[in-house]
Amino acid sequence: LIPRDGIRTDEGPKTFDEVVADLARSVDGLLGDDARANALLGAIVNPDVKARLEAAAGLGEVALASREIANPEFPDAVVRTPVIVKLDGAKPDDEAAYMSECFGPVSFAVAVDSAAEAVELLRRTVREKGAMTVGAYTTDDEVEAAIQEVCLEEAAQLSLNLTGGVYVNQTAAFSDFHGSGGNPAANSALCDGAFVANRFRVVEVRREA
Repeated sequence: LIPRDGIRTDEGPKTFDEVVADLARSVDGLLGDDARANALLGAIVNPDVKARLEAAAGLGEVALASREIANPEFPDAVVRTPVIVKLDGAKPDDEAAYMSECFGPVSFAVAVDSAAEAVELLRRTVREKGAMTVGAYTTDDEVEAAIQEVCLEEAAQLSLNLTGGVYVNQTAAFSDFHGSGGNPAANSALCDGAFVANRFRVVEVRREA
């Protein structure tokens, strides 16, 4: 969710299109070398994921196209780089895409009218569809506080302004909480006090120390 008027950066203001282009350029630079891409990406897990990836390109304007990568060690492996698709939060036809789970190497860059609208859309998404985790990036203290409030109220784990590795799923079960048991997508938790007393839920905000 990115304001359509853009954001402030250390290089000056950048429009929505410029932000998405920068993201696409960074991903392409990271995965431009096939050997490194194979090590980072792994293989597509099943045909349904491959079908979703291929269909995603038809949902909006493609900012970064997915490409096929051959793996010399595993010739039968199906390896694809991520696709980034631009959508508009004000268009009802786009809502079906960004409000649905799209498991696989697919990212939607959704233009919204303001940071405040992004926060409210985040709230609605978590409340109606759920979220295992939320990743947010902002330099505005008020926006940061609003995002935290939404995640605490809607019981979604929040990673805030993290730029390093983020552990997910079972990897982090005993160091970070994955899933809260408190929203439609995270209706159970891997490791928290609910195992003993199901009345309580834990929501975590992860940030740089």
